[in-house]
Amino acid sequence: MTKPRPGGRVGLARLPSVDRVLQSEAGRTLIGAHGRTAVRDAARAVLAAVRAGRSVPAGAADPAWIAARCAARLEARAAASLRPVFNLTGVVLHTNLGRALLPEAARAALDAAAAHPCNLEFDLSAGGRGERDEHVEGLLRELTGAEAATVVNNNAAAVFLLLNTLALRKEVIVSRGELIEIGGSFRMPDVMQRAGCRLREVGTTNRTHRHDYEGAIGARTGLLLKVHTSNYVVQGFTAAASERTLGALARSRRIPFAVDLGSGALVDLAKWGLPAEPTPRRSLECGAHLVTFSGDKLLGGPQAGMIVGERALIERIRRNPVRRALRLDKLRLAALEAVLKLHLRPEELARRLPTLRMLVRPLAEIEACAARLLPALRQALGSSAEASIRPSACQIGSGSLPMNTLPSACLALVPGQRRKGAGLKGLAAAFRGLPVPVIGRIERDALCLDLRCLEDEAGFLEQLPRLRP
Repeated sequence: MTKPRPGGRVGLARLPSVDRVLQSEAGRTLIGAHGRTAVRDAARAVLAAVRAGRSVPAGAADPAWIAARCAARLEARAAASLRPVFNLTGVVLHTNLGRALLPEAARAALDAAAAHPCNLEFDLSAGGRGERDEHVEGLLRELTGAEAATVVNNNAAAVFLLLNTLALRKEVIVSRGELIEIGGSFRMPDVMQRAGCRLREVGTTNRTHRHDYEGAIGARTGLLLKVHTSNYVVQGFTAAASERTLGALARSRRIPFAVDLGSGALVDLAKWGLPAEPTPRRSLECGAHLVTFSGDKLLGGPQAGMIVGERALIERIRRNPVRRALRLDKLRLAALEAVLKLHLRPEELARRLPTLRMLVRPLAEIEACAARLLPALRQALGSSAEASIRPSACQIGSGSLPMNTLPSACLALVPGQRRKGAGLKGLAAAFRGLPVPVIGRIERDALCLDLRCLEDEAGFLEQLPRLRP
């Protein structure tokens, strides 16, 4: 007979079998919640871990003890990996937090497309096969003034497809000052290389003129490309050939001219007192044959990449076999259609489009929100940290208008003197550990919770009692 181990710990022989765990009251409850197979596998894993340990915990002989460990494993597995969070970082379009929030109309359209069969590629009038672009092409044409349009997975895919179609094994002329790198170390020269093009740099980092492009055009030229530097700004002694200049040059040489706008606002943001951002319509009016832009930035929609412009070039892009690998599914098409329809009524955008609504939110409203939240936050923090209201500078984000910030207000949390440093990281971790994680930013020895993007004030307050700083 196996003797108990020292220190009140039971021996391995007294561990319950998997069947005993499953037949226990706690085991049966778990089976009802997670299924027999999952509970059985969890019990095996817990028992194996106990046997592999250097000692056996005192309660391990009880099937309920094993079942409790199984419950922890099963709950962790059942929890969604992709979870809602409170974005209090001070970046409205935060790439790591999902960029644009979808408006109510887009969520409803997405839900309907997910729950039912739909005419994704079916022409209801003709009763035959249709084209999925048709659900949004008309809207894009109306909103941008383009002759035709196609959509793909994201803007990087749009640029890749355009290059691969129009400049395969040819040269693409780009200013040195526009060879951008976006998040995740994705670089424009690398995209060109993978698309089968040869990069032809012209000008210098800070100054590029028409004659630089003109001198580079040759028999191997496939495309002139202008890239909107939406994620950085070159200031000082600078010069750049305008879209109108390059459009005229391209047409005189019978070469396609494309503009990559990236952030892709469809409306003039200056109407709401925001910094101006170029629109696809303006680029086309200046002579661009094609324009690419994103769906989940200033457009305020789902992840997507739009290509708009001349019909003949769009048709060539549609015939590229690579396009099938980059196409949108029915869910994002449904959401995109709904967002584009909102843009047909620009006078209502600031109310119905979450991205624009947060960008134009008045500072006084944000400061009033901070004043309402401060007492409850101080109560939840107790003596672990001091909370105060500070002015904040909010970024638009996702490579949009990088040098422009919006005035905002934040709740600044400063740990006590004995807890600074490690205490600040622990405080940030405590907020991330809430049921709906709260993501702020660490700045000037404080955890700053910028409130420009906080619309669910009640939800934020409701979980503060569960904070463990």
